Amino acid sequence: MQSTSVTSKGQITIPKHIRQQLGIRKGSKLEAAIVGNHIELYIDSIPSNITSTGFAMLKSKRPAVPTDFDPASLLSNDRT
Repeated sequence: MQSTSVTSKGQITIPKHIRQQLGIRKGSKLEAAIVGNHIELYIDSIPSNITSTGFAMLKSKRPAVPTDFDPASLLSNDRT
C-alpha cells in the first residue's frame, strides 16, 4: 500500500500506477464512501477517449476558412 498526503484544500493524489491501471484520467468522476474506519473510492464515469492527434480539440469563435482559400490572393497588386 502506498501513502499519500492531504493538501490544505482537502485534495489527495491517487498514485500514477493506480490511475493507469483503472483508467482514471482528467475529467473522471469518482464517488467516495465511508466504510467502517476507511474511505472507498468508486469510479462513476471516465471521459471518452481523447484522440492521440489532438485534431479538433481546439475550438475557435472565428468562422472557418475554406479549404481552397489561397493566402497569396491577399498579396495581389490588382487593387481596382
